[in-house]
Amino acid sequence: MSLVVNAMSVDVEDYFQVSAFERVVTRAEWGGFESRVVTNTRHLLALFEEHGVRSTFFVLGWVADRFPSLVREIAALGHEVASHGYHHELVYTLTPAQFREDVRRAKQAIEDAAGCVVRGYRAPSFTVTKASLWALDVLIEEGHEYDASIFPIHHDRYGMPGAPRHPHLIDRAAGRIVEVPGSTVRLMGANLPIAGGGYFRLLPYAWTRWGIHHVNQNDRQPVTFYLHPWEIDPAQPRFEVSHATALRHYTGLGETRARLSRLMTDFRFHSISSMLALHTATTRSQAPGLAYAR
Repeated sequence: MSLVVNAMSVDVEDYFQVSAFERVVTRAEWGGFESRVVTNTRHLLALFEEHGVRSTFFVLGWVADRFPSLVREIAALGHEVASHGYHHELVYTLTPAQFREDVRRAKQAIEDAAGCVVRGYRAPSFTVTKASLWALDVLIEEGHEYDASIFPIHHDRYGMPGAPRHPHLIDRAAGRIVEVPGSTVRLMGANLPIAGGGYFRLLPYAWTRWGIHHVNQNDRQPVTFYLHPWEIDPAQPRFEVSHATALRHYTGLGETRARLSRLMTDFRFHSISSMLALHTATTRSQAPGLAYAR
């Protein structure tokens, strides 16, 4: 097992709230679907407890308003509670004013449910991009200390391939924020994703294991892993969507839980806030710890 402490994170949203389904499911219809987020999240909580892992749960504000007891349970078990926005809207489709309203509403709903301060934010579908970097100023002004929304890869919906690959500080007009990017390995001049979501389900487990080990040992950096509660639920209701969307969403659902258990045996994990605190402390004498970016 690696001595590096990586970060575990969960984006708490229901199966019908994913961005890929926006063309077949409207937000006005959300309340009419069978909700499975509480059951699936509790399965993850039990699995984390079994492995002694504390995670960061990026909760959708919509979920927090409807299931506050779930958010309280997450916090009571010692996990970090953070924000995933309120309505799961892609950041670059919003105006700064609309984004601020969504962020503020989500933070309030989650804090009311959890009884603790929300420090972190992750945008739906990692949609803080070059076109929406203004969102970082809004997050700073609304009291967030770190963001986990920039993925340094090429992707059809998100990504900033030239962004730093590891946790770093960003100075903005509104102040300073820590960025915790999606984790990648650098191969043949490109950043390749290694730690979570569809990549974890679609690609062989050996790729994830090799990638995390490579970043831990060669880069001497922690990895931030992520998944969603619906990714351990092969029995979820299915929508008629394109072949590509179905492939991305439904592939590997039946194997995710066993893979996740294996992952937590192979590597050490804690919450993002704990990872950042430990990473900064252990690198303080080895300048730089958290590098700066503008």
